[in-house]
Amino acid sequence: MKLAMIGFGQAGGKIVDRFLDYDDRTNSGIVRAAIAVNSAKADLIGLDNIPQENRVLIGQARVKGHGVGADNELGAEVAEEDIDEVQNAIDSIPTHEVDAFLVVAGMGGGTGSGGAPVLAKHLKRIYTIPVYGLGILPGTDEGGIYTLNAARSFQTFVREVDNLLVFDNDSWRQTGESVEGGYEQINEEIVRRFGILFGAGEVGDGEEVAESVVDSSEIINTLSGGGVSTVGFASEEVDMNTSGGLLSRFTGDDGGDDDLDAANTTNRITSLVRKAALGRLTLPCEIEGTERALLVLSGPSEYLNRKGIERGRKWLEEETGSMEVRGGDYPRDEPEVAAAILLSGVTNVPRIKRLQQVAIEAQDNIDDIQQESEENLEELVEDDEDELEPLF
Repeated sequence: MKLAMIGFGQAGGKIVDRFLDYDDRTNSGIVRAAIAVNSAKADLIGLDNIPQENRVLIGQARVKGHGVGADNELGAEVAEEDIDEVQNAIDSIPTHEVDAFLVVAGMGGGTGSGGAPVLAKHLKRIYTIPVYGLGILPGTDEGGIYTLNAARSFQTFVREVDNLLVFDNDSWRQTGESVEGGYEQINEEIVRRFGILFGAGEVGDGEEVAESVVDSSEIINTLSGGGVSTVGFASEEVDMNTSGGLLSRFTGDDGGDDDLDAANTTNRITSLVRKAALGRLTLPCEIEGTERALLVLSGPSEYLNRKGIERGRKWLEEETGSMEVRGGDYPRDEPEVAAAILLSGVTNVPRIKRLQQVAIEAQDNIDDIQQESEENLEELVEDDEDELEPLF
């Protein structure tokens, strides 16, 4: 799948930058074009892989390149005011070679949180290809203002895109981890999961074609219908250099027999699918009731067992209750077999309900504090009004 990726804000820019690095390392070819948009000049300078001409600074008249300070209403305003500057960068993208736009943003900050929905709405008005969002939820320990921003951004972003893929920082931060180290690890997880998913079906010269090809239309059909999506992932490392090779690690056979134990391989693939679906999702949710799903098995082609993939797909059908479960394989010359599962149209998401509730409480607290502050100031000034005359 060929994507035009636009990173909005600090988190969005860093993730798109990391996608370019992943593309280079794996030769997956999923990023057809990459753009970073920000109101903070320093964040744009800190990127490594996005070309300089594709780094767009917005809001200079309002914030002078210093960012919007977690004010996502201001972020939305500067995005609307400077949308033509963003469009100038998008005009250089050969959209006839692109399957979809992917707008990436952290939903807790200011620029990306406010600006990404504005850009998505703009793109959908102009282009006929799908516009997807990849939104990053802040951790609950990051503060009330970021939770409030995320809740407001989420409900706007999900309406403006064809589908919103969500990654929840809360589920991935590790205890005792530094903030910078934590985000580095999180960004790598995001890129790895979505990289395998969007990279499926891409075949280069001399590479093997999948038995059951997953192409861009399969992904587009899975994401059709809108709503919220999450991705599950599980992998098993394999040692392709030892005498037992992949067989010894993946099927448990320690001998040198070249013939794979088909039954064992099928069971191990099915087990991987279960781990991916029931393990740590990018957005934790109940998978029952999922509207559509896509299963991609990747790894060395000789170990991608068709029977195992079909059995995994049927199991996913039963667990989700969905009649739209697609599946296929993605041959890769990597020392691992991995299962990536896209669950689209999920609705039983406790994290989103909690986010909205905390945001409502934060909004009430902010209103109360503002009112109390005004009353205190009035009381402070009133004490002197009888004795002093104001200047004007």
